[in-house]
Amino acid sequence: MAERRDELARGLAAVEERIAAACAAAGRDRAEVTLIAVTKTYPAADVDHLAALGITDVGENRHPEAGRKREESQAGPGLRWHFLGGVQTNKAGAIARYADVVHSVDRAKLVASLGRGAVAAGRDLEVLLQVDLGPEFERPSDGRSGAAPGELLPLADAVAEQECLRLGGIMAVAPLGVDPAPVFARLAEISARLQETHPQAAALSAGMSGDLEQAVAAGATHLRVGRALLGERPSLG
Repeated sequence: MAERRDELARGLAAVEERIAAACAAAGRDRAEVTLIAVTKTYPAADVDHLAALGITDVGENRHPEAGRKREESQAGPGLRWHFLGGVQTNKAGAIARYADVVHSVDRAKLVASLGRGAVAAGRDLEVLLQVDLGPEFERPSDGRSGAAPGELLPLADAVAEQECLRLGGIMAVAPLGVDPAPVFARLAEISARLQETHPQAAALSAGMSGDLEQAVAAGATHLRVGRALLGERPSLG
């Protein structure tokens, strides 16, 4: 157990060094950027080690794995749980019971389902709108979720109508095979436009292990880092 904690500490130090350097290069304060440790496929024990090392935000992609892991974790209420994967409408109510933030909202039907789930659970839920920028950069969506940029304002309005939902901002994954810098720059433009009508939607969730520097340069407020922090994922086979 001590060996794994030391391994995670080394990974965290290396990631923090990269984030600090990226913030310095962009003239940004490190405090502006939230590091989300993406712990999918890793055990709850890793979540607890990371929390002890100072991580405050963890991300999961799969239901019900995410819910089980939150129950198993001993990290306590100070940890924020982010759901990052695509959400099936019929699973939205269950996810609303344990997630603090959902990054992958991409359709009005899902907004309504999450809203009902949050009300039933008696808790507020922050949501981010996922943007699909693949077509703009002449790349397919690769099976990923995401709304077209032109669909975001109606979605944002739908979130604002829900009693227990709070619009935090937007999220995107850079398309495969594309320089992430212009993708994230475009995402920042979309974020600024959305904030004209929804000023509270300031979160910009972008950047992972391979492109966090470009995301920070474009103004990302949340980085979703798994492999660079926790190592290669365990085999699911």
